[in-house]
Amino acid sequence: MSESTRLPVLFLTDPVVLPGMVVPVELDDAARATVDAARSSADGRVLIAPRLDDRYPAYGVVATIVQMGRLATGEPAAVLKAEKRAHIGSGVSGPGAALWVEAELVSEPEPTEEVRAQAAEYKKLVLAMLQRRDAWQVIDTVNRMTDPSALADTAGYASWLTDVQKRQLLETPDVATRLTVLTGWITDHLAEVEVTDKIAGDVRDGMEKTQKEFLLRQQLAAIRKELGEGEPDGADDYRGRVESADLPDSVREAALREVGRLERSSDQSPESGWIRTWLDTVLELPWAVTTDDSTDIVAARAVLDADHHGLDDVKDRITEYLAVRSRRASRGMTVVGGRGSGAVMVLAGPPGVGKTSLGESVAKALGRKFVRVALGGVRDEAEIRGHRRTYVGALPGRIVRAIAEAGSMNPVVLLDEIDKIGSDFRGDPAAALLEVLDPAQNHTFRDHYLDLDLDLSDVVFLATANVIDQIPTALLDRMELVTIDGYTEDDKVVIARNHLLPRQVDRAALTDAEVTVTDAALRRIAADYTREPGVRQFERLLAKALRKVATELAQDERPITVDEPDLVTYLGRPRFTPEAHERTEVPGVATGLAVTGLGGDVLFIEASSTGDTAGLTLTGQLGDVMKESAQIALSYVRSHAAELGVDPTALDKAIHIHVPAGAVPKDGPSAGVTMVTALVSMATGRPVRSDVGMTGEVSLNGRVLPIGGVKQKLLAAQRAGLTTVFVPARNEPDLDDVPAEVRAAVDVRPMSDVADIVARALEPAREQVAAA
Repeated sequence: MSESTRLPVLFLTDPVVLPGMVVPVELDDAARATVDAARSSADGRVLIAPRLDDRYPAYGVVATIVQMGRLATGEPAAVLKAEKRAHIGSGVSGPGAALWVEAELVSEPEPTEEVRAQAAEYKKLVLAMLQRRDAWQVIDTVNRMTDPSALADTAGYASWLTDVQKRQLLETPDVATRLTVLTGWITDHLAEVEVTDKIAGDVRDGMEKTQKEFLLRQQLAAIRKELGEGEPDGADDYRGRVESADLPDSVREAALREVGRLERSSDQSPESGWIRTWLDTVLELPWAVTTDDSTDIVAARAVLDADHHGLDDVKDRITEYLAVRSRRASRGMTVVGGRGSGAVMVLAGPPGVGKTSLGESVAKALGRKFVRVALGGVRDEAEIRGHRRTYVGALPGRIVRAIAEAGSMNPVVLLDEIDKIGSDFRGDPAAALLEVLDPAQNHTFRDHYLDLDLDLSDVVFLATANVIDQIPTALLDRMELVTIDGYTEDDKVVIARNHLLPRQVDRAALTDAEVTVTDAALRRIAADYTREPGVRQFERLLAKALRKVATELAQDERPITVDEPDLVTYLGRPRFTPEAHERTEVPGVATGLAVTGLGGDVLFIEASSTGDTAGLTLTGQLGDVMKESAQIALSYVRSHAAELGVDPTALDKAIHIHVPAGAVPKDGPSAGVTMVTALVSMATGRPVRSDVGMTGEVSLNGRVLPIGGVKQKLLAAQRAGLTTVFVPARNEPDLDDVPAEVRAAVDVRPMSDVADIVARALEPAREQVAAA
């Protein structure tokens, strides 16, 4: 600061003036006095200072008066051109009414190379900003500027800087500092402008797209109108479709109500899409479509017999259903109250016995459409009853979709694996099935998505399950239980000959002239290569043998016969052989019978005594009920030791009962008599007969109580080669369901006292043998 001068002060609140700027100033009384004082002075200059707040300004700019005149409104004004910064000192006296101050002019040093580099960088940013605003005339002016200080002071014209920021620039005499500050400010502003421009561009593009789509839709509508074609999914079209559709009155009323809502809603509204989807679903359902049932009972039974061997219980039930329906139709008897004459059955049995395929045969015999609904692993209640329409992506439940897929209101619906549905926080699907499978309620089944009454009373529901214990009691009570037990050895041979072998021969691209499988081979496969109630593994083994036959034929085209001795070549050595004789050679091992989810099975129970300390150890993954059976058995043997011929001291040792295989969980009370027999065998040293099997619950006084699964257990006994089986006397009525060939192969003896079982099951004592 080298030059000092006295100048009149003109305070401005807007704008903040920087050196190099030319600004018009409206003259009020105070401003006029200041301008007049300046014009009357020797140099004719005025000091312009910002007044933004109560703070006395430290810097201002020295300006010359370019022109005097009036504004468009008639008010007096002056045009001032700012030239240099000046530091404002103390007030001094002067002529006129103006305020005079002592001011020191700020000199500008010669810019260094670093300052020029800063100025060049700042100029690039300024030009980028101006190019965004298409200010090409200003760009030319900025391009011609070479003085860094003058370039920095052009920020006084920047509309994006606040008055406070401009005053900061005015009060910053150092050029390098000014350029640094300005570079930061303009960089931030450019980033903000880029984001704003992008948002504005996206909004503009969206609006243009919407306008374009609107115009195209209008043009498309005009074209269709000229061609005489209606809007395919418009509200008018839906109204016509609903009015022409064969719908029940309540459904038509609800559909027309939704059409009215569609007409009042905008095409761009999400609700219109939901309404269209709902109307499409309603119109796709076969509300008035039914198929006529076959009235030929003999032909229907022939269809069932041709597709499946055995399964007489199911076949009889379907035949009875057809007979009643045809009889009611012939006498003109209709159902009252909207309840149809459908059927609800659950086919319970082990895997591979034909439960699922039976559903298609039933539909074919009835002359109805067939649809399968897989329930295995379903945990969401909405899968059955549908989602409410308020949810995004809502759909009707599986029952409604099955009816739509079948295309009729009286199909055969197979609910596969109903025992494998679960429940979690989304609800219990089994509870949702209560209304579906209740003949007294399902004529008014209401899906959450449709929210309309759907008549399911004429539907034949067939459910399949492996374990009925896993089906909730309330749901099982609504279904008619038909138990499908495993096949006998003779049944498997017949099924293989009539069904499995022809199918696998065809799949292997063979003919009957190229390969022959003898009945002896089929019987050997059923006896020694599979140990299952169904025929799935049987069919896999046949497929394996025929694949090897096809491989041989590829090398040598000659007819091949697969007989019993050839099975080792095609299937390897037998996997299953009777083991009861080997397992029961030692005392303390008895053969029991059990039922699992895979059908009947043989269970060996082992008992031994060790040490001198009394106690009972149980192993083999036993459930609580089976553990209690072991304790009951031991208590009975101890209390009836003399009657059973047992030395009481033999039971004072540590008793260990084991049920192989240890990796398989086991539970249930039906092993009680087997545990008693094993304990007596251990204590007396008399082995159990290897051809004997037994089942039954035992009480503390030795009564043999009834159990379940008699038929499956006897089938397992036959497969295991047992010839004598003891069953509870109260299960004797269940023997009527046992196939005749099983009754002929196995001597079934109903018993009521476990002591009688023990006496007949144990081998004679050595003394008795020696005496004989």
